[in-house]
Amino acid sequence: MAKKQKRKGGNGGSEETARETPSLTQAQQDIRSFLYVGGRDCQVAHLRAIASAHGAELIHHDGGLREAVSRIDTVLPSVDCVFCPIDCISHDACLRVKTGCKKFGVTFVPLRNGSKSSLDRALQTMKDRREERRVS
Repeated sequence: MAKKQKRKGGNGGSEETARETPSLTQAQQDIRSFLYVGGRDCQVAHLRAIASAHGAELIHHDGGLREAVSRIDTVLPSVDCVFCPIDCISHDACLRVKTGCKKFGVTFVPLRNGSKSSLDRALQTMKDRREERRVS
């Protein structure tokens, strides 16, 4: 939504639009990229669309089915947070994510399940909490 407002504003945009756009852009940029470990492969494209709608990039790791679990350690330092659906992840991958998040100071967010709505709710909740902190 912020991108559309930015394009509409152009060079001759009103002052009100110019004031609103930076705050929306800032709110969306707090989570620029996140790691999603586990879940169902068939939903990754849908999850990417949800992430994009929230202004973030999704990096997916299958949790050790085909990809090496050690790859998680190389990705963790470059992301803002990690989401793990607890119903679709191996114990080894979940443990590796938790310890890696503590090591690198990355936020770990367990999701109740691997549904699209679960990720959308979590991203919206994080956004709402950031906005509340800014207001107070």
